[in-house]
Order: sequence, then C-alpha cells, then structure tokens
Amino acid sequence: MSVYWSALVGGMLIGVSASMLLLMNGRIAGISGILARLVQGAEISTNAAFVVGLLSGPLLFLLVFGQWPSITIISSLPVIAVGGFLVGFGTRMGSGCTSGHGVFGLARLSQRSIVAVATFVSCAIIAVFLMRTFRS
Repeated sequence: MSVYWSALVGGMLIGVSASMLLLMNGRIAGISGILARLVQGAEISTNAAFVVGLLSGPLLFLLVFGQWPSITIISSLPVIAVGGFLVGFGTRMGSGCTSGHGVFGLARLSQRSIVAVATFVSCAIIAVFLMRTFRS
C-alpha cells in the first residue's frame, strides 16, 4: 500500500491547486493554456508563478527526501523531440492538454473534454500495445 502514497498525495495536491486557481482566479489549470498566456505576455505574474511552481517540484523533492527524483529515459533524443512536437501539436489541435481536459474538463462534464480524454487514453493504449508488440 505504501507504494501508492506518493501518487495519492500528488493527485490530491493537483486537485487542491487546480481548485484554488479556479476559485481564486477563475482560471482552469490547463498547463498549455497557462504557458501560452505567459508567452503572449498575459497575466504574467499569475502564469509565471504557476510555471515556476511546476518547475520547482524536483527541487522541493530534493529538499524533502535528500535526493533528486529518479528518472529513467530509454528513448533517443530524436524520438523524444518528435514526441514533444506531437504533444504540442495535439494540445493546440485539441484546444487544451491532458491536465486541462482531464482534471477540470471531466469534473465539469465538458463534452469536448470527455472526447479529448477518451482520445488520449485510446491512443495511449494503442501506443503501449504497439511498443510492447514490436519492441526488439
């Protein structure tokens, strides 16, 4: 059971922070939208604080646990770059990212978010199946 505590606490923190952003600023905590508004120069202090908070997660982990989070990347840089491009393209095409659609869109029963999350999950299942089937 203890292996699930970090996921449980992390999920609760995401829910609390997303709810606070909605209640205090009237904004949905969709990372792609927040980053886009920051790049466009809109609401700089709020959006920058949110992005800095996201980026400071590993530092907070280091301070709490005395070590950096363990991360293993087994894909090559070109594969990661193509994946990043496709994710960015998909967030623009889908009018939001997994965090906006999955955390708040589903909670608000948004039809667009329900379709988007169903698409994300379906594509993820297919990708895992293909990777496990054709991995050499």
